[in-house]
Amino acid sequence: MTTHRLAFSKVDTAKFISHLDLMRTFQRAFLRAGLAIKHTEGFHPHAFVSIPLPLSVGYSSACEVLECQLLGDVDLTEVPERMNAVLPEGIQVHRCYEAQRPVKELSYVNYIVTLEYETGAPFGVDRDIQSLLSRESLVVRKRSKKAKSGFTEVDLIPLIARTSIEERRDLVSLDLVLRAQNPGLNPELILQAIRGELPEATPDFVSFHRRSVLDENFQTWE
Repeated sequence: MTTHRLAFSKVDTAKFISHLDLMRTFQRAFLRAGLAIKHTEGFHPHAFVSIPLPLSVGYSSACEVLECQLLGDVDLTEVPERMNAVLPEGIQVHRCYEAQRPVKELSYVNYIVTLEYETGAPFGVDRDIQSLLSRESLVVRKRSKKAKSGFTEVDLIPLIARTSIEERRDLVSLDLVLRAQNPGLNPELILQAIRGELPEATPDFVSFHRRSVLDENFQTWE
């Protein structure tokens, strides 16, 4: 059976919806939109719905993808309008299409990480962060359920494909292309490294935005 994908964005207050609640939200939205999707069989059927790269709570995104299997004769061009009519504010479906490429070809994610400073960005902070992320090695400690100690060490540098940093008065914008999976890199670990190695660059506020998902050639994955 054909797998369908919904390309959608998650912004504003919707970014605080957890992954599990988001899945439930979409399942209810399919019902309200009158769109039948494949379910498991038995006494407690479950919808075949998945999101390849679950988004952390508090992150906004312009490039989320949900996989499902629509049943019946459905005009895919009509799906976004029908779904948007019943989805909560901040979640918008932009396109529905038949999946062409496997999830394993999703190799990189482009994040915009914005560091904000109440009294203005420290002098030379953009240069210092660029230098930090250009090291040959940058090891941080993170929690791990598999390690006996509860922690493991990870070198961030091999998982960072590209970086571009811009300073503008009271904020610094990090344009990062990071490994998506096997293993993937959570941009919060980069913030952790900045706090640990450059304490003077610790921001008063930080926001994370997922801008695009890419294949191994840095082209848009769909």
